[in-house]
Amino acid sequence: MSESAARVLVIVPTFDEALNIQAVIARLRAAVPTADVLIADDNSPDGTGRIADDLAAADAQVKVLHRPGKGGLGAAYLAGFAWGLERGYGVLVEMDADGSHRPEDLPGLLAALKDNGGTADLVLGSRWVPGGAVVNWPASRKLISRGGTLYAKVALGIPIRDATGGFRAFRADTLRGLDTASVESQGYCFQIDLAWRAVQRGFTVVEVPITFVEREHGVSKMNRGIVTEALWRVTVWGLQHRAAKLRRPRTRITESAGV
Repeated sequence: MSESAARVLVIVPTFDEALNIQAVIARLRAAVPTADVLIADDNSPDGTGRIADDLAAADAQVKVLHRPGKGGLGAAYLAGFAWGLERGYGVLVEMDADGSHRPEDLPGLLAALKDNGGTADLVLGSRWVPGGAVVNWPASRKLISRGGTLYAKVALGIPIRDATGGFRAFRADTLRGLDTASVESQGYCFQIDLAWRAVQRGFTVVEVPITFVEREHGVSKMNRGIVTEALWRVTVWGLQHRAAKLRRPRTRITESAGV
């Protein structure tokens, strides 16, 4: 990797994560000491933003992006991507603030960007590849996660085993090539959207195993609306994708009679 590409920014969106953010950032800074951290806080009522400011005041590698209100996970990541790209980071990472994404797994994601001659453009932390695992998840959450990926695989044709996961490492050039300005999706759907865009544009997507741990503190942001949005958008994208394939002109092959 070039010197620019070696600069890593981990984007951690927050909304009411006061009980988790300090421990998560401490573990993250220990796991990858050279990485910078951007906490993107959506004006959390529980004071998460103030805690983030304290962390930034004590550590120059922790930055804070204060957003005006709860705009959703996808919007927070897009704002974080823009912030990082403007400042020349070569690798941008998505990571949850609730402890479900173990910071100790991040070195494995970053290493995968360098493996095989550095050909990976996007590395996904995957729960559903050999070596991956989930801890303390009810069967209903496993069904939603695996079912969402299976539905996306069938509807969109993406060869990914964990399309809904949110622990990811992007090369800066990959993000620039995904036309993120046109992204409107949120939640699980946001993750499927970016993965599908990467596959469509011919980027090399690699999955590495992670262990996903259910949060111990605070309340999950998962709700019926997030699942409904994902089903609706993936269905629409799938129909549009199939329609576009049908409209493509077929190559006509004729046999020459020879001489």
